[in-house]
Amino acid sequence: MTALVLISHGAFCKGIKQSAEMILGPQSEIYTVSLEEGESPEQFENKFLDVIEQLDEYVVFADLLGGTPCNVAAKQLSNNPNKFPLYTGMNLPMVVSFVNGKISSQTPDILKESKDGIVKVNDALIQAESEATEDF
Repeated sequence: MTALVLISHGAFCKGIKQSAEMILGPQSEIYTVSLEEGESPEQFENKFLDVIEQLDEYVVFADLLGGTPCNVAAKQLSNNPNKFPLYTGMNLPMVVSFVNGKISSQTPDILKESKDGIVKVNDALIQAESEATEDF
């Protein structure tokens, strides 16, 4: 079964996992690796390797393109770009989409579903109100 590895600066990845579990229940196949303040890239890399070396198949979500967590994961792809999928811009809709895909045995479109989750609610409310007025 494909695991999900969440990597981030600080406890962000742990918080996203915790939030996902509030929605979806316990997730034993989600792993987190946090870059702690004062930790070197090498120390973070060692923690990351400790996690992925125990997994057969996995996907990695990183918080920020160009940040240390993403760069460390990308380094693992230098000799084999298809070793694992690596996505940046991690957010809760990505995690929920991934887990729901596993539950339904479907491959989610992580990029599309993540982007679709970004909405300015004010504009959506105005549009909905406008459409409701047009129906009368």
